[in-house]
Amino acid sequence: MTIKLMQGNEAIGMGAIAAGCRFYAGYPITPSTEVAEILSRELPKLGGKFIQMEDEIASMAAIIGARVGGLKSMTATSGPGFSLMQENLGYAAMAEIPCVIVNVQRLGPSTGQPTAASQGDVMQARWGTHGDHPMIALTPVTVRQSFDLTVKAFNLSEKFRTPVILLTDEIIGHMREPVKLPAFETIHPYEQVVADTPESYKAFRNEPGDVPPMAPFGRGYRYHITGLFHDEVGFPTQRLDEIDPWLERVNHKFDRHLDEIIMVESDFQEGAKTAIVTYGATARSARHALKIARQRGLKVSMLTLLTIWPFPETQVESLGDQVDRIIVPEMNLGQLALEVERMVGRRKVKRVNRANGEMVTPQMILDAIEG
Repeated sequence: MTIKLMQGNEAIGMGAIAAGCRFYAGYPITPSTEVAEILSRELPKLGGKFIQMEDEIASMAAIIGARVGGLKSMTATSGPGFSLMQENLGYAAMAEIPCVIVNVQRLGPSTGQPTAASQGDVMQARWGTHGDHPMIALTPVTVRQSFDLTVKAFNLSEKFRTPVILLTDEIIGHMREPVKLPAFETIHPYEQVVADTPESYKAFRNEPGDVPPMAPFGRGYRYHITGLFHDEVGFPTQRLDEIDPWLERVNHKFDRHLDEIIMVESDFQEGAKTAIVTYGATARSARHALKIARQRGLKVSMLTLLTIWPFPETQVESLGDQVDRIIVPEMNLGQLALEVERMVGRRKVKRVNRANGEMVTPQMILDAIEG
């Protein structure tokens, strides 16, 4: 491993390459543009394709098409562009097409302040599209995690045939840290294996298993893709005996694999009655506040969420059983706090919010701990 001073967005681009991404389509938008810049330079060296699209709607459509053709694909954007992607994101969920969407969050709503940080897209990442379907969203705290979680996002996307969101923010995206990246040949990207013959292949079969393998177009496997409810070979249907099994499978295909999807970092202290639940850039302030609090003799635990969707219900509920109150700092007016409150009750939760583009400071969290 070589130590390199690297920006978070750069680490995302390199993580995509290491994970086998060979197609990128996107539209420049601050503060995510460096991801596109890096991949525009690196993908052609590997025989990959980079396309600057006319807008974010087309970007999402292009990566869906590229993956259907057999290339692992990704796009990157920020708040306004992420809003534009929602319809096609729902299409990818309906058609079970793997792809990775990076959202480097910035202050909003609307144009907001493109160079200011925010964690305002947390709920949109889960509930932005219409209809019911599960979603995976990962959120890094460091530059190295930006690399690792990008690789993880591709692997989860391929394994579960689902779009996956890497929900980072301007601070993590633009900060630089010395990192040691692993040799790319030591990384083993998840590759789908289609055991069926072209004659027996059903792209959306419901049995056996939770996730049928996806055969790329052009290799002899024939099936239909639609945004409508469909049967096992992809043709539109209104039959409930075909719709209901699909709904059941797709909306529960993560349930038996949560140990592979949900990632948290725990820093528990024996006897602590106060805990912090945190994620993203705010976790960096929380770590510093935790250090100061313990130096002052206070007992405090911390749970850092690297997966925010599916929400780590078991881990947060267990933490709630151990402590009297949970502090949830966020660079928004309270979004993930709603999920924490759902698991442990509103009375146990103390929110620390800031939605003006500035970080939640360690002092703000410390005040909540001592208050």
